[in-house]
Amino acid sequence: MRNKRTTPRSGIARRTRLLAVATGLVAVGALAVPAANANDVTTFSSAQLTKASDAVLDADVAGTAWSVDKATNRLVVTADSTVSKAEIAKIKDAAGSTAGALKVERTPGKFSKLISGGDAIYASSWRCSLGFNVRSGSTYYFLTAGHCTDGAGTWWANSAKTTVLGSTTGSSFPTNDYGIVKYSNTSITKSGTVGSQDITSAGNATVGQNVTRRGSTTGTHSGRVTGLNATVNYGGGDVVYGMIKTTVCAEPGDSGGPLYAGTKALGLTSGGSGNCSSGGTTFFQPVTEALSAYGVSVY
Repeated sequence: MRNKRTTPRSGIARRTRLLAVATGLVAVGALAVPAANANDVTTFSSAQLTKASDAVLDADVAGTAWSVDKATNRLVVTADSTVSKAEIAKIKDAAGSTAGALKVERTPGKFSKLISGGDAIYASSWRCSLGFNVRSGSTYYFLTAGHCTDGAGTWWANSAKTTVLGSTTGSSFPTNDYGIVKYSNTSITKSGTVGSQDITSAGNATVGQNVTRRGSTTGTHSGRVTGLNATVNYGGGDVVYGMIKTTVCAEPGDSGGPLYAGTKALGLTSGGSGNCSSGGTTFFQPVTEALSAYGVSVY
């Protein structure tokens, strides 16, 4: 592996970069798409479904879950018994021109909450994804991307910032792209899983390996490792080294989320190009480096 270096930057450039990654995924390229009126279409584009999903997230109604149903090409929003009619109306209002893409369903009972790999985490001005819950003895932390923790203090579990998770205690970006947050909230279950997948160890990726990524924007996607020890230049002096190159897609907000193969933790989402409609290339920070740097382990 080549020696790593840090490119010096001014404070102004640093703040500009933070704004550039405010949604949590450093992108190699960006593509703007025109908005469409939901009343004028019966088939919704991936851009419209993404916009609708973002609107549901911004509405921040507890007791809701949503995902794209590929069979109907709609965003299915499931609401538990605690969600009122007024709150459903709030979601539809937030969706605006894409409200027609929503299909609201009811489910009995109440959703319970815990934090696991790939869940949304919120800093003061941006959203990222939790990578892996880790610990050192009886002290619990979580790993995420360094460009997420860089400049961030407190982290919350919701966009309304009413449920504190903890505070950043370590951050490395650029050169590397990993950071660590120490939990201060003792009431939240710190699951050692990524969604429903138990994570029991960490290791290094290999070329050709089939891998899976989970993120708070696009959910779970799979692909293949195509390269190791990649250097990525995101511009503005932000160069990272030693990255895992993959065919797994990712989008803004997926940053920091976990890359894994079965029960083995492999990496943290850094950035890339493309999206989860057309595909793309995504780079990951090897997780073993972050675990070693902070003296923590997965469980």
